[in-house]
Amino acid sequence: MSTLHQDAIIIDGLIISKWNREVFEDMKKGGLTAANCTVSVWDDFKSTVHNIAQMKGMIRANSDLLTLVRSTADIEQAKKDGKTGIILGFQNAHAFEDHLGYVEAFADMGVRVVQLCYNTQNLIGTGCYERDGGLSGYGREVIGEMNRVGIMVDLSHVGAKTSEEAILESKKPVTYSHCLPAGLKEHPRNKSDEQLRFIADHGGFIGVTMFPPFLKRGTDATVDDYVEALDYVINLVGEDCVGVGTDHTQGYGQDFFDHITHDKGRGRRLTNFGTVQNPLGIRTIGEMPNLTAAMERAGWPANKITKVMGRNWLRVFAEVWGA
Repeated sequence: MSTLHQDAIIIDGLIISKWNREVFEDMKKGGLTAANCTVSVWDDFKSTVHNIAQMKGMIRANSDLLTLVRSTADIEQAKKDGKTGIILGFQNAHAFEDHLGYVEAFADMGVRVVQLCYNTQNLIGTGCYERDGGLSGYGREVIGEMNRVGIMVDLSHVGAKTSEEAILESKKPVTYSHCLPAGLKEHPRNKSDEQLRFIADHGGFIGVTMFPPFLKRGTDATVDDYVEALDYVINLVGEDCVGVGTDHTQGYGQDFFDHITHDKGRGRRLTNFGTVQNPLGIRTIGEMPNLTAAMERAGWPANKITKVMGRNWLRVFAEVWGA
């Protein structure tokens, strides 16, 4: 691990791995300061509360490695303590159900990032795999409430029209926490140059993923292809509003991918990822230092590396979460 990686604040904008001691040890090995960890996808309110309780239990049981993040001060403290800060995040606002009050309830539990839709339609808007009807009236209220209580709006799996309306509706920065540019590969989950510029022009943030089905070279990709994708986005929008959102699915098998790629986890098939194998050099969370090394190989200056590897996320989280 280079001194640069060791000293930097390293933030992963999205991990949906199978939470256990092994994954947490890998976070430590990878030098991760904090990560937005998914605790809800197709889950309703009650199941999500259960998932949060379970995750908090794990944080306590693994307190030598982990700490719960409620503020950016917690992230900086995690760095000082040599721990990984767990940011509770949802990949679907389905857990809010039809009750605006649940937004604040989840904020009180520590939830800090919520993606509005996961691939399909919900009460708020439309996902990226079906005809996009835009943001609902209730969706506008949800965004207002998320702004008020300090939960970041994530639009990674959200349809283009719903995303555009959400970007305009939000008074605080929103994010594509884990996306790739359509300019390198056409895919319903990838964002066009126009979409990437639009979110950046409105003060939003882009986390670039390395999920192989969305990468130009798919399962043949290496960590250098991932750096190329990061640079593609940076060349469009500048280096201040770009970060890392790996979308690590470590520890999961085919059952998991079947669950997340069917509507509501059990309905029609929305997409087929085929073989999921992360880029060579960054197949596991523990290999995160290889990403910093690849950035150095690509000739990135130290300042650009530390911004993209974590400083940028830290700044935008502070804008959304408040002091």
